[in-house]
Amino acid sequence: MTDLAETLIEDPRWDGAGLDTLAKRAAQATLAAVGLDPKGFTISLMGCDDARISGLNAQFRGKPAPTNVLSWPTWDLSAEVAGGLPEPAQPGTALDPEPLGDIAIAWETCAAEALAQGKPFNDHVTHLIVHGVLHLLGYDHIDDKDASLMEGLEVRILASLGVSDPY
Repeated sequence: MTDLAETLIEDPRWDGAGLDTLAKRAAQATLAAVGLDPKGFTISLMGCDDARISGLNAQFRGKPAPTNVLSWPTWDLSAEVAGGLPEPAQPGTALDPEPLGDIAIAWETCAAEALAQGKPFNDHVTHLIVHGVLHLLGYDHIDDKDASLMEGLEVRILASLGVSDPY
């Protein structure tokens, strides 16, 4: 069976931070918190640098600047689209886990934000992975109501992982 989080390291600094372990833990806790069996899904995570994420941000969002995390859901799970989440693969079947999408996270921006906010680096990265996985599941923060819902979920998930409220 495939790992829940498949991690591609483009910037070797992520190896020292244990990105693969952080990603698996955060993704598992996020899926479990919303009532999904983590065994039925996969995500792909790329640990990169600011230059790479800046290019991705320009290409996909028209914003040629670095950002901390980007996500690309496999499914359009926005409120305007009916159908909900894809069905997860069932344990004990020959089906592969259902891919939820891709996440990219940038080293320099994450490190600078953690330092500026006085947070442990790994806690900040864990928060951003939880945030990215929630985006893959259709959560967003475009308006105040959606932001409140998403932030509340993040706080609850992070608490289950021993990470302080990031807000």
